[in-house]
Amino acid sequence: MHTHPADPSVTEINRRTFLARSGVGLGALALSSLARADGTSQRTQATQAGLGLAGGPHHAPRAKRVIFLCMAGGPSHLETFDYKPKLEAMDGQPMPESFTRGQPIAQLQNQTLRCQGPLTQFREYGQSGQLISDFLPWHGRMADDLCVIRSMVTEQINHDPAHTFMNTGTALNGRPSMGSWVTYGLGSETQDLPGFVVLTSTGGRNPQPIASRQWSAGFLPSQFQGVEFNASGDPVHYVRSPAGVSPTQQRQLVETVRALNVHRNQSVHHAEISTRIAAYEMAFRMQKSVPELMDVSNEPRHILDMYGATPGDGSYASNCLLARRLVERGVRFVHLYHRGWDHHGGLVQYMNVCCPLTDKPTWALVQDLKQRGLLEDTLIVWGGEFGRTPMSQVKGGKGRDHHIKGFSMWMAGGGVRGGVSYGATDELGYHAVENIVHIRDLHATMLHLLGIDHNRFSVPFQGLDMRLTGVESSRVVTDILT
Repeated sequence: MHTHPADPSVTEINRRTFLARSGVGLGALALSSLARADGTSQRTQATQAGLGLAGGPHHAPRAKRVIFLCMAGGPSHLETFDYKPKLEAMDGQPMPESFTRGQPIAQLQNQTLRCQGPLTQFREYGQSGQLISDFLPWHGRMADDLCVIRSMVTEQINHDPAHTFMNTGTALNGRPSMGSWVTYGLGSETQDLPGFVVLTSTGGRNPQPIASRQWSAGFLPSQFQGVEFNASGDPVHYVRSPAGVSPTQQRQLVETVRALNVHRNQSVHHAEISTRIAAYEMAFRMQKSVPELMDVSNEPRHILDMYGATPGDGSYASNCLLARRLVERGVRFVHLYHRGWDHHGGLVQYMNVCCPLTDKPTWALVQDLKQRGLLEDTLIVWGGEFGRTPMSQVKGGKGRDHHIKGFSMWMAGGGVRGGVSYGATDELGYHAVENIVHIRDLHATMLHLLGIDHNRFSVPFQGLDMRLTGVESSRVVTDILT
């Protein structure tokens, strides 16, 4: 069939062929960029693409940025922040059926349920007297900086949907992650790095896989998705120029591709073409900014020792140091995953792996931000996708099953009160019973601290006004705010 040369489908195919064969190694990064090339703010672009926050936040923000420390796999609240003397006294006894009747249990169905007391000791720390377990001695040193929420609840009992719920406010795949929502609404403070960066590390029992859709932009413009940085090797794949291509040649090619995209977009006005234009420009700028970011040779020896970081080793410690460097440079949302907290068995053994890998670096991150004057407007959130059962699970040594009805997380900095323990579970640590905080309440509080009213922050999609906090009732936990 003869096709006219001006046929849009042919034009689009030829365009794609040119981009695919251009050979500059930037194409794979094209949908991961979070900044505009023409110097306009992401907030302006967000407003053009949807609702965004034209004119600035809804109210004065207490925090400018977020570092979310995800302990992937679900750390046990009963061996970290929630000491239960009654559970200790009932160790080995049958779990009262009144607690568990009709409740979701992941892998303990049809088994005799027996109480398992705490597998470590707890101590009081700081002027606040926060109770923290012996697995986390460095957390004890910053007890007065932490707001420990002991009454968290979620709705998904298996890892992947629980992560999806924690990150997006729903178990449905394809929704925007919280980092995407935040950068969509507020943009980034840097033009040389993505506004939303993801880092991962492993160490512990059975590291659960983490899919890139956990930092997807969903139905938001794809420029707001998270960009995963590698902690070792090249931090971003394909960002380097190929051999024999000079910066001048690279710049000329990027400008040519941009001109083609702009010409096409004058006809179709498609948001993803705008994203592509910005992506090529961002990738070009990242060729300079990313090597500078990753080069820690200017970090004093005592800072590296404080984190326990060996740059380039892919560790949680190195990622914490990198998180500080990222927010220092204006990145809006940094999400660290440490995979290894799935302790169905061998809980003591693997807590003695996970905690030494994460405890001191987390303390170092808080201290480093504090001494640089960044903690006061940086919100740090620590926790897993759920907690662990008060009942014993013997699977290669004493362990605990998944648990969603009550667990612990903590927040620090960015307008949150330090030295506070908020909420409580029952005497056996099963149900959250006092000042219950749902995941959507956590999201609402996070957005509030960033200056966003979660009820007014929505995007139309498939006939609905979609929000991070959904249509269900959610509250800002004002009791924990300064």
